[in-house]
Amino acid sequence: MATGIQGQVVIVGSGFSGIGTAIRLMQSGVTDIVLLERSQSLGGTWRENSYPGCACDVPSRLYSFSFAQNPEWTRSFSAQPEIWAYLQRVAEQFRVLPLIRFGCAMRAAHWDASSQRWNIDTSDGGYIAPLLVLATGGQSEPELPNVPGLERFQGVTFHSARWRHDYELRGKRVGVIGTGASAIQFVPAIQPQVAQLHLFQRTAPWVLSRRDRAITRLEQMLYRALPAVQSLVRGAGYTVREASVLAFRHPRAAHVVERVARAHLARQVSDPALRSALTPTFTLGCKRVLVSDDYYPSLTQPNVSLVTASIREVQADGILTSDGVRYALDALVLGTGFRPTDPPLAPHIVGRDGRTLAQAWSPSMVAYASTTVSGFPNLFVIPGPNSGIGHTSLIYMIESQISHVIGAVRLMRDRGLGAIEPTAASQQAYVAAIDRRMRGTVWAAGGCRSWYMDASGRISTLWPDFSFQFRRRVARLNPAHYLQTPRRPTSA
Repeated sequence: MATGIQGQVVIVGSGFSGIGTAIRLMQSGVTDIVLLERSQSLGGTWRENSYPGCACDVPSRLYSFSFAQNPEWTRSFSAQPEIWAYLQRVAEQFRVLPLIRFGCAMRAAHWDASSQRWNIDTSDGGYIAPLLVLATGGQSEPELPNVPGLERFQGVTFHSARWRHDYELRGKRVGVIGTGASAIQFVPAIQPQVAQLHLFQRTAPWVLSRRDRAITRLEQMLYRALPAVQSLVRGAGYTVREASVLAFRHPRAAHVVERVARAHLARQVSDPALRSALTPTFTLGCKRVLVSDDYYPSLTQPNVSLVTASIREVQADGILTSDGVRYALDALVLGTGFRPTDPPLAPHIVGRDGRTLAQAWSPSMVAYASTTVSGFPNLFVIPGPNSGIGHTSLIYMIESQISHVIGAVRLMRDRGLGAIEPTAASQQAYVAAIDRRMRGTVWAAGGCRSWYMDASGRISTLWPDFSFQFRRRVARLNPAHYLQTPRRPTSA
């Protein structure tokens, strides 16, 4: 099958986005593909985050490719080792492994209009590609807290996404900064081991019951024998998750769910003072809703203290808070999340008119169909701006974006194109529609400032609606919304 893509397609990253894109491209007839992976193993987010207790907060039945469902999940919420192993199996099954260049970090990319190619500089030499897919995700670059004196601490410091498995926490005095999705998983895991744990909380999160359970061998056998049954269970779970969007879109509905979360807190924390400190002051959903059945109980243990006073400074042997209390520490664990609104590669990608992607994304990340960017021909970003999701599996969104990429490949093949990029008008209209839809939601009007929001105050990470609406809007490429440049003879 002729693909219309003359040359090697370069994909940066080997997580769900990169592996899924490679598979679908191969199924569409594109065979000259390379994945650049800076690490020595694949996996993206699920390789980087290996902290104790790391698991998915989306049900296992939804957290897999639609074309490679997994009957082997052992729990309803899968742990990191299982998800990482699943990705490795999929990469091997669909023959992606030979396409990956491990230990090869992309440094920069520059669009050459004369050859209709991306010139790509890496730690292992140069690549020239007509199509460039940034599949680097938003949870690979740790965000460090902006607290005075962090560099002066003489104990051991590490971010949850760079967990020091070689450092024994048993018997140590440990400080944890952050109470987000990572911390509520690793705090209960390390609490029984440490001598003392001081959890420094800036904002209390909303937490719902996880209700995790083991998936029985009978269920696994049924899913292996009858894949359609697993598809039905997956579909039912997806429908239930979609219904929860109503609570995010309508803050009054969110207050109903808040009552459930408050009851969960009351059942697990009997001390009124601690319960008050753990009660959020913003509308549920404004920040990511967390799920756990062991986070609250871990905070009631005698070797744990919840610190709500702000950090004045980090000292050589501990932390001094604004109320004058000093906490002596042996180790400091940073559960402070990532930089989804500030992609580290953006300053190094130069488009058609000489502007970098960081310049095009100042003051806010924008894209057409959350996938392509005006001024950057043949560039695809997965996950892209406003493709994040707060209620269901990101893989559903990723597959929708991959379908858009395949649509671009087919358009280039059918029309003999050398370059496509979204028109400025189509991109502006898409972004404006998202911003209109975002108004009045809990993400925008819930009384908090979350990582969903960039420095400009715009929510540039989340999709503000049902995920099936995203697929309807994104999966099918509309040629009328693209500038289309015929393939030049020199570019062949």
